[in-house]
Amino acid sequence: MPTLKYLPQYPPALVQQAQTLFDSGELGPLLRDKYPDRHDVQTDKALYQFVSELKQRYLKHAPLPAKVLYDNQQHPLKGTLGTNTAISRVQGGRLKSKNEIRIASLFRELPLPFLQMIAVHELAHLKVRDHDKAFYQLCQHMLPNYHQLEFDLRLWLNWREHHAD
Repeated sequence: MPTLKYLPQYPPALVQQAQTLFDSGELGPLLRDKYPDRHDVQTDKALYQFVSELKQRYLKHAPLPAKVLYDNQQHPLKGTLGTNTAISRVQGGRLKSKNEIRIASLFRELPLPFLQMIAVHELAHLKVRDHDKAFYQLCQHMLPNYHQLEFDLRLWLNWREHHAD
């Protein structure tokens, strides 16, 4: 019986429910029914546009990231699905700062709600660096079902790891 390793911080009763669905083979079909469609955001250019639109809608005064791209180096086993980095350089006598968002390439094949969830997560880091209460409130503001999507993504990652087609 495989353990659901992407759910360690969730309550044991919830993890047990998920484990039961996983063991019975119902988890995959349940997730496919809940999230049936893939999305068309397949290129780095399309991803940049997608993230820019979310940023403009919810974080008008935050700086626009210089780059937004899919990254093959981001992987859940390494503990990352996306990153938001700030790069600072001295140009002349001034300090210039650029933000860069990288999202794991596996999000190309996932349903749109999961891509929205990770994009919102990385955009929230433009305003709040730490994963604290204010950070998750901002994520919830931008995507009201953020917590459910994060949980479902973790379920999907567990299912995918053991039932990759």
